[in-house]
Amino acid sequence: MTDPSATRTTALDATHRALGATMTDFAGWDMPLRYGSEREEHLAVRSAAGLFDLSHMGEITLTGPQAAQLLDFALVGNLSKLAVGRARYTMLCDEDGGILDDLIVYRLDDQEYLVVANAANAQTVLDALRERQDGFGAEVRDDREGYALIAVQGPAAAGILKQLTAFDVDGLRYYAGERDMVADKPALIARTGYTGEDGFELFVAPGDAVAVWEALTAAGKDAGLVPCGLSCRDTLRLEAGMPLYGHELSTSLTPFDAGLGRIVKFEKATNEGRFVGRDALATAARKAEDAPPRKLVGLVAEGRRVPRAGYPVVASDGSVVGEVTSGAPSPTLGKPIAMAYVDAAVAAPGTEGVAVDIRGSHEPYEVVALPFYKRG
Repeated sequence: MTDPSATRTTALDATHRALGATMTDFAGWDMPLRYGSEREEHLAVRSAAGLFDLSHMGEITLTGPQAAQLLDFALVGNLSKLAVGRARYTMLCDEDGGILDDLIVYRLDDQEYLVVANAANAQTVLDALRERQDGFGAEVRDDREGYALIAVQGPAAAGILKQLTAFDVDGLRYYAGERDMVADKPALIARTGYTGEDGFELFVAPGDAVAVWEALTAAGKDAGLVPCGLSCRDTLRLEAGMPLYGHELSTSLTPFDAGLGRIVKFEKATNEGRFVGRDALATAARKAEDAPPRKLVGLVAEGRRVPRAGYPVVASDGSVVGEVTSGAPSPTLGKPIAMAYVDAAVAAPGTEGVAVDIRGSHEPYEVVALPFYKRG
């Protein structure tokens, strides 16, 4: 039996160490932080392609004649309307409407779904789905040991992947996933990612992970593909304005507080429209219309000091008008950037007099609309 307190390793652990990766603990997993320069890894994804090991993510399979109804009840999205072969971004909320995790759900077959949870919340998601499955003809299966997850992201990603599969890579739509072969290994090929670039996530058996990684490395050699760690994945998603659980999302926020109320589907046809958190979320929706909550905005530094999560955002009179949720130097913009929840009065792009309190010094920042970066 696996010791839950022990640090876990992915099927690619030896590969990362052979490549000289700096390793770090992330949600109980020993993961590559960087292989060399995180700035160079970041820029490689923007200009060519990067190769990521994401095997720490949590995969949960739902099967059965009422798997769709269970997901409609357990999550805020309308998953029964999801077509086979497509994917959807959604959330798991508690009865009070607080966000327990943000997820991607793939519909693999008429009665089969794959839920992909954040590593730190995978057990929470699994437990919640099992607690909510009573009365539904569906099985909830923990498949975290059954998958390794490899991502190839960047403008050259499609060209690299096409060398290793007969599958119609160009025909795969964004937020879609289909089963086929990659490097002669069975894979779920998904056109999803967390970088703001075109790219693919490949769900393969752990025993096939090294072969697929090495095949992608060889296929991408002339295209500028480089291995990438979690550090540049964070700056890539920050530039793309993508929320991170524990920073932009938490149990203290509803999807409406996070500016993501559009993913809450009240018009579900299944379960007589019932789903966990519905009443609280309906109240949150009305409040958001009557008095908009703090808004998530982008901040771009005028100077060189980098903001970090938790730093106060202040107005010209020194009053606190918000809080930084994520901050880092932006390799693409060449300046420090941040996401922050701020009062509606200072949320408009171009609002003057906004600063971030960095250890007692009020550093000026420009308010901008998200994302900071969008691929052409």
